[in-house]
Amino acid sequence: MNLLEKYAAQVAIFVKVCHKLAKNMYVTSQGGNLAWKLAEDVILITPTQIHKGDMQPPDVVFIDLAGEVVEGSLRPTGEKPMYLKFFADRPDVASVIHCHPPYVCATAVMTGENPLTRPFYPETVIEVGPVPIVPYGEPLTEELAENFSPLIGKYNSFVMANHGLVTMCRGDIEQALATVDILEASAKSVLIALQFGPVKELDRHAVEGLDTVMGKRKLPMFGSPGVNGSLVDLYFPQD
Repeated sequence: MNLLEKYAAQVAIFVKVCHKLAKNMYVTSQGGNLAWKLAEDVILITPTQIHKGDMQPPDVVFIDLAGEVVEGSLRPTGEKPMYLKFFADRPDVASVIHCHPPYVCATAVMTGENPLTRPFYPETVIEVGPVPIVPYGEPLTEELAENFSPLIGKYNSFVMANHGLVTMCRGDIEQALATVDILEASAKSVLIALQFGPVKELDRHAVEGLDTVMGKRKLPMFGSPGVNGSLVDLYFPQD
């Protein structure tokens, strides 16, 4: 049995997520890419130069942790170096999406403070966490992958300056898409609010309460296991 047959159910979900990314305009033209680690050395990844709305099961590519193609007739995304770094540095992570949701991408070209690092909505705080800016790097390069190094152990989502969003999670690729949805909705409302003046964020006491919520729901803390002790540590590191 080949991998396309063995993982037929996961491939169907993967292709469905590709279609949703295109339908929601989180990717346009041939942009964006995604990967899902299905086994210790089996990664399902999108091919290069194909519109995600046109993706079909035979188009997917399977690579190993060394980046070698183990099955598939198309070449994997040119952002492969970035994904190999993610899975190497974050073995706890199973799925990653890189896309260009418009409101999140607006923060990629903003000057001043990045609003996505601040706590505004409970759902975003406990499902996404803070989203730092990764310095600009040329797409498809090792430089871009390496720019994540100082941040990758502490956070699960990142805005690449002048580029787009990367979000990763321990769950499946649909969970990663849910994170994109939550973040894009939050970014939209915050950016609209900023047009009318200063915005109010959740205070330390409120975030302490959300730490309790995460404990009750048994949600894992963002970043590599053991790196962050609490949401308060993430959102109020200087206190």
